[in-house]
Amino acid sequence: MTHLDGNALAGPLSEVFRDDMTTALGRCASCGDVSVLAEALVYDAAPGWAVRCHACGDVLMTFVRTLDRLRIDMRGLTALEIPS
Repeated sequence: MTHLDGNALAGPLSEVFRDDMTTALGRCASCGDVSVLAEALVYDAAPGWAVRCHACGDVLMTFVRTLDRLRIDMRGLTALEIPS
């Protein structure tokens, strides 16, 4: 399955956060890698997306869009640092 880079997250994340989240640093709960979200591997898994660590491939986040909401599961991140 082919993937997009983390820049594909700009739209969905802008619905929740006011800052550009592609430049936010995320720490992978599995391998501890700290990288900007733009480096993540994003897979279109309709009706949402699966976001995987570029270093180890484990799931960082999932996004599921329904008719009336956007559900985000971020259990694969132990930290998310947003630049000011």
